[in-house]
Amino acid sequence: MESTDILLSPIITEKSTIMGEDSKYVFRVHSRANKVQIRAAVENLFEVNVDKVNVSKVKGKSRRFGRSIGRKPDWKKAVVTLRAGETIDMVPGV
Repeated sequence: MESTDILLSPIITEKSTIMGEDSKYVFRVHSRANKVQIRAAVENLFEVNVDKVNVSKVKGKSRRFGRSIGRKPDWKKAVVTLRAGETIDMVPGV
């Protein structure tokens, strides 16, 4: 897999924005990506040094479609901690 296939999108919420002040950034990643691949992808795309990577699986919520009940798919997220003094500009131009 290439770097752009591993990192699907950044997760920009109030909590992840607060974590960004501590050099922690949250990404939605490919479900089969491991920590080594995620580290390499972030270092390659953003040209920063990664200190550590924490990964967790998020269960999809159940949703109702008329009479039938379905589920949203499960997905994987990664919290990437950068070395001190390094940042990633998640929203360019702001």
